[in-house]
Amino acid sequence: MNGTSLKTEGFGFDPTESQHYFLVSLSSSRESDVQISEHMSWEKGMWEKKVRAVAKETDERLRVSLVRSKWDAIADAVSAEFNQRLKDRNQRKGKWKDPGLTPISRLLGKELILLAWAIEDADPGRIPAAITNWLGLTPEERWWLFTMTNAATGQALRGRGVGWRKALRFALTENPLSAGHYEQRVGLIAGLDSEAREKKSVRKPKQETLIEFMETRA
Repeated sequence: MNGTSLKTEGFGFDPTESQHYFLVSLSSSRESDVQISEHMSWEKGMWEKKVRAVAKETDERLRVSLVRSKWDAIADAVSAEFNQRLKDRNQRKGKWKDPGLTPISRLLGKELILLAWAIEDADPGRIPAAITNWLGLTPEERWWLFTMTNAATGQALRGRGVGWRKALRFALTENPLSAGHYEQRVGLIAGLDSEAREKKSVRKPKQETLIEFMETRA
């Protein structure tokens, strides 16, 4: 790299690399929910002067809606995490457009959705714990958990509060594993392979992995 930041939209979204991205929608009214949606096409200027990417909460592209207070509770932590990684890749930093639409790269968007799903129905007092647990996951773990959850309960309304979405809330806000246990969670993504399943029957309760914990709640 020559020291010049790569030009991207929002948080790491480069439409010349991939037109798969997410959008965070912040309304001028603090009474309106914050929407995060997933999109597969992009044209320059298509979102200018808009603050909503979808018109209805039943839209298949809508992944989650958060009350503004919950969004405010995670926005700075998410921004700091994403911008550090963008800096490491020599990409320019992003910031939330308020009001307006902020595009996010495909992978970063998956990570944001994961955290948003975890807190959408959580007690506000548990949000700091969710952020800590989310930060304790590697990006690859976040992507995997998003994929598993999205496949079954990915639409904002239809998937809310059931299956993997419910399990995520328990895992990230009430998970008994503290920050000190992150190093013990080796093989998190491989937790569903046949070997892990065989070991699961003889594991000790205190060595429960996040995936195993979620399986019991889903």
